[in-house]
Amino acid sequence: MTNTSYVRTEMLPEKAPPLAQAGAVKWMRENLFSSIPNAILTLLALFFLYKALAGTLPWIFQSSMTADSLGGCRDAIKAAYGEDASGACWAVIRERYHQLLFGFYPSELYWRPILAFVLMLVAIAPVLYDTLPRRILWLTAVYPFLAFWLLWGGSVWLPISIILGFVIGGLAAVYLSNLLGTLGSTLAAILLPILWWMLLAGVFADAMQSILPIGIESVESAMFGGFMLSVTIGITGIALSLPIGIFLALGRQSNLLIIRSLCIGFIEFIRGVPLITLLFVASTLLNYFLPPGTNFDIILRVMIMVTLFASAYMAEVIRGGLAALPKGQYEAADALGLDYWKSMRLIIMPQALKIAIPSIVSNFIGLFKDTTLVSIIGLLDPIGLSNAIRADSNWNGIVWELYGFIALMFWVVCFSMSRYSMYLERKLQTGHS
Repeated sequence: MTNTSYVRTEMLPEKAPPLAQAGAVKWMRENLFSSIPNAILTLLALFFLYKALAGTLPWIFQSSMTADSLGGCRDAIKAAYGEDASGACWAVIRERYHQLLFGFYPSELYWRPILAFVLMLVAIAPVLYDTLPRRILWLTAVYPFLAFWLLWGGSVWLPISIILGFVIGGLAAVYLSNLLGTLGSTLAAILLPILWWMLLAGVFADAMQSILPIGIESVESAMFGGFMLSVTIGITGIALSLPIGIFLALGRQSNLLIIRSLCIGFIEFIRGVPLITLLFVASTLLNYFLPPGTNFDIILRVMIMVTLFASAYMAEVIRGGLAALPKGQYEAADALGLDYWKSMRLIIMPQALKIAIPSIVSNFIGLFKDTTLVSIIGLLDPIGLSNAIRADSNWNGIVWELYGFIALMFWVVCFSMSRYSMYLERKLQTGHS
């Protein structure tokens, strides 16, 4: 019997979507050629990109890696690509990369900054990614003192004596709260470590070193330089400016007049002074206020000034996050019966930090790039070392290769921070849905 129904009894197989509605073609139509002005801008951008790459790529790849001077590079490029050819002299990077990375740090001790860098990645990993084992956090707590010992060397008892200062402060905060109250125990937790570090830490370290000498070869700060110096100053400023900035932001909103006035005065003063001025204070003027014969390490002074500078700006970023929270969040914390510190730790501050993530990371990136300013006060960061390299008669006149390599190193670090910021925003779903 013939089936004369007008309704199909089998499903037709799926067909591929039209080319204009899928894949790269669809993306280009929606993003690059969605309108006539957009198409014109896209074509202009492609034209300028072509011209830039046409002039840059031959210079990058028509290069020399084996010469021992700028003149040797030019001769090798002309011999390989013709008399009119010009190209990059990457031989300077091959010959001086260790200087750009480590400064004048002794070459036989390169393993120490490399180990410190690897341990830094391990130490910050559980802070950045909460899926990692929490037991790694013990390394995060110990790492600043371990890195100090690895980079500068000397007796192991000095960083241990510094750690004991923090232990004393923690014990004072816990066991003196009932006796002195919250304010008294807080002051004791601040003053006792300072007294320990100023009066007893050095004596303790010397005594223990005489009893049980443990240490590694000391390296003077004058040997520090290159990217290692920038990372050391930048990471220190980044790690310390966030907690200090949080306390400054909370102090600025405090109901206690003295604390609020001190925090406001500090923040407004630091934000009103250029960083380079603070660096000059650290390198020259600070010695006038110290007792005669005091040897205050220049890199430590710079770290302190950079940290204070970054903390003032971080405080304003955190204050913006606190101001963005609805008043109901504070009222909810009060309704739960939480005291000030618990409400800040459990409810208010996590939300404020989540709101402020983009600005916090922008401050971190700006701080890391500002470490190049230390070259003005005589420290040999990558920019300072590039000037020293160009002062060599063999490399006199070379510019773009050195600055390009330095720019690439800074770009890798700063781009990594910005990518992590975007990852954290997506994970915490920052913004309004």
